[in-house]
Formats: sequence, C-alpha cells, structure tokens
Amino acid sequence: MAEKDKVVTQKIKRVGVFNFKETYNFMYKWLSEEDYAIEEQKYVEEVAGDAKKIEIIWVASKKVSDYFRNDIKLTWTILNMKNVEVEKDGKRVKMNDASFEVKFAGTLVKDYQSTWEKNPMTKFFRGVYDKFIIEGRIERYEDKLFGDVDDLIKDVKGFLAIEGK
Repeated sequence: MAEKDKVVTQKIKRVGVFNFKETYNFMYKWLSEEDYAIEEQKYVEEVAGDAKKIEIIWVASKKVSDYFRNDIKLTWTILNMKNVEVEKDGKRVKMNDASFEVKFAGTLVKDYQSTWEKNPMTKFFRGVYDKFIIEGRIERYEDKLFGDVDDLIKDVKGFLAIEGK
C-alpha cells in the first residue's frame, strides 16, 4: 500500500456574490494546466426553494516521478446559493450569491504503484530508502506540492476578488 504524507491543509471562504460556473471552470483549468488529472468523486446539489446547497469533492493527481505522486483533494461546500443579477461594467450580469468554502488537502504519495509492497523485505528497504537515501528529495517534493496548493489558493482568491466586483 502506498504511503501518504499530508503536506498542507488550507481553506478559502467567501460570503457574497461570485459566479459559481466560472469559478468551477477556473479551478478546473488551473489544475489541468499544471498537469493534474482531476477526478470528481462527488457532486451533490440540493434545492430548497430558490436556494441550493452544493457539495463537491475533487481529487487532483499528478505523477512527479515513478515513485512519487501529488494528490490535492478539494472539498467544496456552497450553502444558500441563489441566482442574482448585478450590474458589472454598465451591464446586467447573472451571478450567484452564497456562502462558498473550499478546503484543500495536499498529500505526497510515495510508492503509489505499491512496487515496494511485494514482501516484508522490500517493504523494509522502502523505509530505509525513504528515511536515509531520498530524505532531501522528499522535502523538495513536499515544498513543491505546498507551493502548488498555495499558488492555486492565491489565484482563486484573486479570481474571486475580481469576479465578485
């Protein structure tokens, strides 16, 4: 079984006007451009009157070597989402008003193909390999994953700041 090290957990939260569809597409495009394969594990919409509750779970994976893989889990929670019209640059534009939160969890997966899991001896050697031989490489990959999550969050915050005005 692959070994997983959680590197970073962060979240963004916003209450107010934004465009859900464009935000969804922006985040999908950002991850795709960074060579992450995105799997939507959950998409649930509940309608109550004129408001929606949406829950989404994505797992974005990126192979960084034959031994390492980055996983970023995004858990979306959108509460009380309503369609609204706002004036933007002199035009009426359809947008959404809601409580919007996305949690990000970045995980470095070692031996994701379980190559070293064939027997107890190779499993032992994997532990030695991780701890004494490639310790510096693990730290570099963890730093890169942290940077990816941080960059995504900064870009989404910037997008939401521009989009919500």
